[in-house]
Amino acid sequence: MNNARFEQQIAFILELDKLKNVYRRSLVLHEDRAENDAEHSFHLAIMAALLAEHANEPVDVLHVMKMVLVHDVVEIDAGDTYCYDLKGYEDKAERELKAADRLFALLPEEQAAEYRRLWDEFEARETPESKFANALDRMQPMLLNYAKGGVSWMRHGITEEQVTCRNVPTVAEGSDTIGQYAKELIAAAKAEGMLK
Repeated sequence: MNNARFEQQIAFILELDKLKNVYRRSLVLHEDRAENDAEHSFHLAIMAALLAEHANEPVDVLHVMKMVLVHDVVEIDAGDTYCYDLKGYEDKAERELKAADRLFALLPEEQAAEYRRLWDEFEARETPESKFANALDRMQPMLLNYAKGGVSWMRHGITEEQVTCRNVPTVAEGSDTIGQYAKELIAAAKAEGMLK
């Protein structure tokens, strides 16, 4: 056994535990607390397995699952940037690239390259898998927000237009079915007073 390789893998695994302390704006459904990045990534992986049949193009489900499990790893260093925070987006890419360089370098060389490619692919949104992964990433917080009575949207004064513009095109790019559901969910949220 290559002890140095194994130790690098364990170091990365332990570093990923920090995702449990990166909190998002979405709330979990059955408690009064924010969801963390580890919970979000797990939820996306389950969604990928369950909803792959609804992708616009055939996708490699394992590839999508791996992608969504690593897509927010950079937030260990870069933090979670709220999707409606325009100021936070000004340096988001720079912060996340720096984080990706450090975090994936913890792995053995070929694994570092593989996981960095997965992250880069997610960010580029060019392959069927990355389009579907991004669709799920946009849909999951909307599902939680709606099921929780829109509390996060209302807390931050979010409008129907903001939610639609930010999410619907990306969701529909990965799945027409989920994109239509997103439109219906947003319309229901507006009608129920959850969105301005």
